[in-house]
Amino acid sequence: MAFVEPASLASLPVGRAAVVAAVRAPSHAPEWSRWLEEIGFLPGERVAVMTRGAFGGDPLVVRVGMSTFALRRAEAACVLVERHEVSGGPQSAVSR
Repeated sequence: MAFVEPASLASLPVGRAAVVAAVRAPSHAPEWSRWLEEIGFLPGERVAVMTRGAFGGDPLVVRVGMSTFALRRAEAACVLVERHEVSGGPQSAVSR
């Protein structure tokens, strides 16, 4: 398994599994960090983007652990994730 640089949850392809690395709120909404952590976006948790809205990709339907949430792209951009590549292709969120 190869490590891939952290990226935001908002940029994660639909169906690709990742692990939360950190949560960083923008300066104009510092409360987002605490809120995202309270609903389960904690370092080490598995996440995946299940689907995106039709127009502009907003909102995103995101699975974290055993819970599913709808997040705006701006909120999802606060969640930094580590993606891992598995030999033979990307790790699928639905294969585990």
